[in-house]
Amino acid sequence: MNAGRSRNPRSRRSGVVAAVAGAVVLTTLTAPPAQAAPTGLVVSKVVVNNGKPIVVGTKEEKEPPVTFQVSLPPGLSTSKPSAYTAKPFLYRGAKLPKIPDNDSLRMGMYTCYPVNDWNERCEGTLFIDPPYDLDSNGDATTWKVGLTLRLWKPDGRLKAEEYKKAPGSVQLKRWGKATVNASPEPVKKGKKLTVTGKLTRADWVKHTYTGVAGSAKLQFRKKGSSAYTTVKTVKSNSAGALKTTVTASVDGYWRWTHNGSSTTGPATSSADFIDVR
Repeated sequence: MNAGRSRNPRSRRSGVVAAVAGAVVLTTLTAPPAQAAPTGLVVSKVVVNNGKPIVVGTKEEKEPPVTFQVSLPPGLSTSKPSAYTAKPFLYRGAKLPKIPDNDSLRMGMYTCYPVNDWNERCEGTLFIDPPYDLDSNGDATTWKVGLTLRLWKPDGRLKAEEYKKAPGSVQLKRWGKATVNASPEPVKKGKKLTVTGKLTRADWVKHTYTGVAGSAKLQFRKKGSSAYTTVKTVKSNSAGALKTTVTASVDGYWRWTHNGSSTTGPATSSADFIDVR
């Protein structure tokens, strides 16, 4: 049932375990599974995380924003929100999971506001707990969008339920990190400066950050300036280690930046200041 929704028809809330996504717009729906009774509910204009991919670490909970709209069939009214629930979820693979609540990424808390008697606009957040929701690095992939639609009887019992596929897809990525160290400190002008670092990304199996091979840009910002310039591009080894040498000329800040990939989010290290004498 619409657990957690208030009785105020202009502000209703429902709490469930989380979903994640990039941006998705749902405009039409496929036919419901044959075993499910149709509800007549239509969900559209779903936008998650303001149109950006979701990048998840190993332990930090994520709550990206989500918005969508619900249109009601004849016989239902937004003045009686306890009569229905509608929400998107994400799943992997070609088929909808048999039990989406146990095999998908789902909506968290949300509030719905009636536009008129037959339509409402919903907004809220998603909730992702990496150790609980993600147990494979293969989860960093494209997820498909589904819908859970339910009608409820006045006594709170389920009246009708259906799960539908919806257009669109979502990319889930592993959080990336970068470190930097420049030496010696201080350094004489014209001498060689060695800049090292490491690229790592979230490992959802080990629940820690492990090295990743990839390209990183070495960037420099002169003391007193606000802009970084790229000095060179360096490839890390299989363990994620970065290393290169440059000629010291003026005081300034050094950092590594990584653009990420289809499975890994971007990463930029903190800056290491070098005093050139």
